[in-house]
Amino acid sequence: MTAAGADESRFSPGLALAALGVVYGDIGTSPLYAFGQAIAASGEGGPSQPWIVTGVVSVIFWALIVIVSLKYAILILRADNKGEGGIVALLAILQGSGRREGRRHIIFLIVGLVGAALLYGDGAITPAVSVLSAIEGLEVAAPSLTEIVVPLTVVILMALFMVQRFGTGLIGRFFGPVMLAWFILIGLLGLVSIARNPVILAALNPFVAVHFLLTANPAVSFAILGAAFLAVTGGEAMYADMGHFGRNPIRLAWFTVALPALVLNYFGQGALLLSDPAAAANPFYRLVPDWLHFPAIVFATAATVIASQAIISGAFSLARQSMQLGLLPRLTVKQTDNDEFGQIYVPMVNWLLCVATLAAVVGFGSSAALAGAYGVAVSLLMAITTLLAALVARHWGYNLILVILVNGAFFIVDLIFVSANGVKLFEGGWYPLLLAILVAMLMLTWRRGQILAEKARKHLRVEETAFFAAMKTEHPVRLPGTAAFMSSAAVGMPLSLSIFWRHTHAIPERVLLVTVQGAEIPRIRDEERVTVSSLRPGFERIILRFGFMEEPDVLKGMRLAMSKGLISGFELAEISFYIGSETIIPSQKMAGMALWREVLYAMLQRNAERSASYFRIPARQVVQFGTEIEI
Repeated sequence: MTAAGADESRFSPGLALAALGVVYGDIGTSPLYAFGQAIAASGEGGPSQPWIVTGVVSVIFWALIVIVSLKYAILILRADNKGEGGIVALLAILQGSGRREGRRHIIFLIVGLVGAALLYGDGAITPAVSVLSAIEGLEVAAPSLTEIVVPLTVVILMALFMVQRFGTGLIGRFFGPVMLAWFILIGLLGLVSIARNPVILAALNPFVAVHFLLTANPAVSFAILGAAFLAVTGGEAMYADMGHFGRNPIRLAWFTVALPALVLNYFGQGALLLSDPAAAANPFYRLVPDWLHFPAIVFATAATVIASQAIISGAFSLARQSMQLGLLPRLTVKQTDNDEFGQIYVPMVNWLLCVATLAAVVGFGSSAALAGAYGVAVSLLMAITTLLAALVARHWGYNLILVILVNGAFFIVDLIFVSANGVKLFEGGWYPLLLAILVAMLMLTWRRGQILAEKARKHLRVEETAFFAAMKTEHPVRLPGTAAFMSSAAVGMPLSLSIFWRHTHAIPERVLLVTVQGAEIPRIRDEERVTVSSLRPGFERIILRFGFMEEPDVLKGMRLAMSKGLISGFELAEISFYIGSETIIPSQKMAGMALWREVLYAMLQRNAERSASYFRIPARQVVQFGTEIEI
């Protein structure tokens, strides 16, 4: 399933190399902890029993094949929104499908919002568990340094979050080569170990995984499935970052580099345990020769920092997309690279994510403890993605039976892993879920509050015919020059214009009514960005449209309209932009939300970035009018 407009032409090794650094940083560092956790879940005697070691390796291998290779690389990457991927892109497709009414649409919307919120829960855990697992190599190389593992992890993560405001464009160019070297290293380590004990290759047989899961104690099987799932966390980044690289480079990087290296390393760890069950304490670092331990720790730390950077950048991108779709209040977004649009910094998201990540490191204290928290949010997110992708496939006209067979099969696999991870709920899985619930609550409250506020504005907004009829009767003074009045709606007269007339008893000689609309596609072509209509002589309505991956820029849109000859006769630098500054008044007089949600919405609205700054209008050209809106 694919939408028209997806870019099928990009298939360059350069993009594939870049994808290694951004897309596969998370899943590429999973060998640091995933296999060790899966073996630990088998019980004390597990590492010494060859059939358990081989079974765990087989489960991990086939999880990589089924979930990452078949589901994401082959199937889900086809569900793009004009070339963009990710759960927000799926949500945008469904919101724009025309099925906006009814309880079913609301349920799907809530499911999508929960999926987007789960990404933030994942974003708080991933940097914590990956960097912590890399630094824990010190416990193998120098046990006396065990006490500094957590403090050193906190310092590294704090430094990572602090440098976000400077942008990562320069160091980002090294992400791909560094991760390529990392994959080569872990692949070679695994290959050497396999050569010493090739019997582990029996794990390639899928019946080994099935037999192992069916014959082991059910509680142990579930625990191992939940731990083995750690090997595929990060696979969802393939879809989320599709818009940056294209599906073909992402597939090329996966099948030629990432997947072979991961398979070799997991099989190598298994081969090591067949020879030395005592290595189960930290099988990844036990693969490393003694002379390479400290360089490997430094290298692993660099790889996990890259993985964390990709997660943080993804959180910034998700926040901007959510704002454009009206799912989050306007937050300050800073462009950190003049040439690369995707390089942004969202201070609020950065520091909230920093607090959540550091709390996870300090609160859980080890990657083993964090493993209990990890996987719950990601498995739920993967299940939601499969469900939404099925709905998109139906929206695009795919046969219902085919969708049920294909997506249904993957959905069943997802539910098995969700159930397996569910047993870790009280071991720490509650933490990312709590974060996701809080974010989802904020999203739903903001969206509902926006709907209620717009309903209230409709009662205050003057209709066009009534406004012009009043002008004929009252004959307001016409002030020389051009003024632009920002409006949240494409009909009626803006509240700011009504307030201006009421207080000055005058109307500018030329009035531009400017509305900025967010679209449910990633980017808008210039031919479709601007619509200008004349309401009366001296009154024009300008509608500017921006995709959810674009930065709303009013002056840029108006320059485009002038270059096309849609508007003329004034200098943009001389226009005054009149913007309404609203104060939301929570009230129980109107049917809306619970009072506490209305208070929360009012607080979010009060702290949202001002419209002028968000729409990139220079402060010297802005005049604000205050008004109160009761919801």
